[in-house]
Amino acid sequence: QVQLVESGGGLVQPGRSLRLSCKASGSISSIYAMGWYRQAPGKQRELVARFTSAYTSTYADYVTGRFRISSDNAKNTVYLQMNSLKPEDTAVYYCNHGLHFWGQGTQVTVSS
Repeated sequence: QVQLVESGGGLVQPGRSLRLSCKASGSISSIYAMGWYRQAPGKQRELVARFTSAYTSTYADYVTGRFRISSDNAKNTVYLQMNSLKPEDTAVYYCNHGLHFWGQGTQVTVSS
């Protein structure tokens, strides 16, 4: 059983940065099967970033150049570094492993 625990969300002003963390417990097939999604109120859950290999990743167009996904394999943890945050980035952010495992979500609110 894989458990994903997220942290790092909060209230931040536009233009500032946050780093989200997702620590995985249990046996995961690969840390590179992980990614980040977000869901704003009344909106569908959408891809933010995920690994596509040990060396590559993919990003939504609206976060390319601002967000970066990374990992610390020894800590079984995936990060989402979010820079130059915009009000439209406000959402609950979820980490994901494969098709079946999701974190509980962490709220990110970008507001002046």
